Amino acid sequence: MALLGPSVSSIKKLITICEGYAEQHGLRYNATKSEILIFKARKYNLDSTMPRIMLGGVPLKVVESFKYLGHVLTGDMKDDMDLERERRAMAIRGNMVARRFARCNKQVKLTLFKAYCQTFYTCSLWATFTQRAYNTLRVQYNNVLRMLLKLPRYCSASGMFAEARTDDFYAIRRKRIASLLTRVRGSSNSLLRTLAERLDCHLTSYWVDVLIGKAK
Repeated sequence: MALLGPSVSSIKKLITICEGYAEQHGLRYNATKSEILIFKARKYNLDSTMPRIMLGGVPLKVVESFKYLGHVLTGDMKDDMDLERERRAMAIRGNMVARRFARCNKQVKLTLFKAYCQTFYTCSLWATFTQRAYNTLRVQYNNVLRMLLKLPRYCSASGMFAEARTDDFYAIRRKRIASLLTRVRGSSNSLLRTLAERLDCHLTSYWVDVLIGKAK
């Protein structure tokens, strides 16, 4: 489970509530597997005198990054590490498909490519990243299809996807973002609806820019 709070004191209060619930129901949290991630403001330096946060009498470890539900979160709120996670996973899946199904026909390979290489888990949440990390993932995606279809390394990516009649990297991103934005706007949760309606929110603004072609 994850606890979110705007301050150290708020997190301590939430932990106290959780500890009380656990005691009443005969449960026990594993402090050695629990961690603290601080989302830092700009030019913020973590002070060594920051109060320790305890769970069951054990101080929790402060980390720079944390994987939650498969998505890598970092203290600086950048997405480069999660882009790299997806790139590595795609490389592994792509090599596996290419090796095991090398003798299959083109249609079978395209079906496997769509099933194993177009997932882009949580890609709709990527909004703050370096162009290098973004391009590295995009190139990896293109190269996997080239490898599967045994095409020249420097053949046209747009022509390759058009001929294969499958979505390129940008099309998948737009579809994922449109899907998430639609679900957030239609949610019964008032906080999510407010998020989707605020264009001054960085994430919402980025979603809109991608959908109208102002950003990638």
